[in-house]
Amino acid sequence: MVPERLLRQLEARAQKGTLRKLTVPASGLIDFSSNDYLGLKSSEVLAQAIAAELGSTPAHGAAGSRLLSGNTTYAEELEEELAAFHGAEAALLFNSGYAANVGFFSAVPQRGDTIFYDEASHASIKEGIRLSFAQSFPFRHNDLEDLQQKLKRAQGDVYVAVESLYSMDGDFAPLPELVTLCQEKGLYLVVDEAHSNGLYGSKGEGLVSALHLEEKVFARIMTFGKAVGTHGAAVVGPKVLQQFLLNFSRPFIYTTALPLASLVSIRQAYRLLPGLTEERTIVHQLVETYQTSLQTKGIFLPLSEKQPYNSPIQAWPLADPVALRALSNQLQTSGFDVRPVFSPTVPVGKERLRLVLHAFNTSAQVEELCTLLTQHSPKDISLLA
Repeated sequence: MVPERLLRQLEARAQKGTLRKLTVPASGLIDFSSNDYLGLKSSEVLAQAIAAELGSTPAHGAAGSRLLSGNTTYAEELEEELAAFHGAEAALLFNSGYAANVGFFSAVPQRGDTIFYDEASHASIKEGIRLSFAQSFPFRHNDLEDLQQKLKRAQGDVYVAVESLYSMDGDFAPLPELVTLCQEKGLYLVVDEAHSNGLYGSKGEGLVSALHLEEKVFARIMTFGKAVGTHGAAVVGPKVLQQFLLNFSRPFIYTTALPLASLVSIRQAYRLLPGLTEERTIVHQLVETYQTSLQTKGIFLPLSEKQPYNSPIQAWPLADPVALRALSNQLQTSGFDVRPVFSPTVPVGKERLRLVLHAFNTSAQVEELCTLLTQHSPKDISLLA
């Protein structure tokens, strides 16, 4: 016996063609879907480094939150390394990027404060804001004029939440302009670097560090499940922020600590990041290959001429869910792992294929993908010139 409402909601999604199901990726497909931008997830070098470190480190489990029995010298040393790597005073580990965002936004902005957040922000940012006692207002995506208009409603301490690289459209926040605005108005800028961590900067420190804005951003959420190829996250920023979070952030306080295997994986992945300059270069070159290939076919990407940096995330919009799923299936039949993204992950009418370029992809694979996209897409696709 289950509530009828649940059945109706599932049936409604099924009728729209947007019902989610768990699937195991077919073996042998060319990956244009995962967030493993640098290939660390399947790196034999990383696997060997993790195994060696685990073999030389006394085994221990977590068995409790870090404020009780789960803290270790290893975790504290890792946090110091993470802070130094990202040019911050301190870092605090969380079990995932989702937990880090919820942990920050539900705790740091207080009753009487105000949060302004980009409307395209990740669900975890919005969920943390929903749990906060601060008032909150969205502003139009990457629209600083709209943000300044909304600032008239500000009270108390004011936080501005953005992502350096947005996970669905693959575009960038105007960080230099945001920093200038926040400094002029006395606002606290919070940047989620989930999709830029590892990809930008001379060592892969993220976009904030690449722009030398570390001291002008109050807090950064550095997620490890994308280019870093592991799992977990850290909030980096002032030492006082670290101390506040471990005292007041419920997702940190009431969560069992990450086990040693996770900590070792994070540390070893970070030690590889500075040496992955070639992999970062390949990703950026493949973005240019993708855009050039489409342009030779008469397709011009709306964002390509405006982007300040090359983004590994490329969107192929197709608002018809049935046609979108058919296109995805056709590409998978042709050997390419490409996934559709439906509402509510993106707004209704903004459904798309989310294409991701990786260091282990080749120019020939990108060219073939572009050919298949143009061959199998409806003629009225919105990208066509």
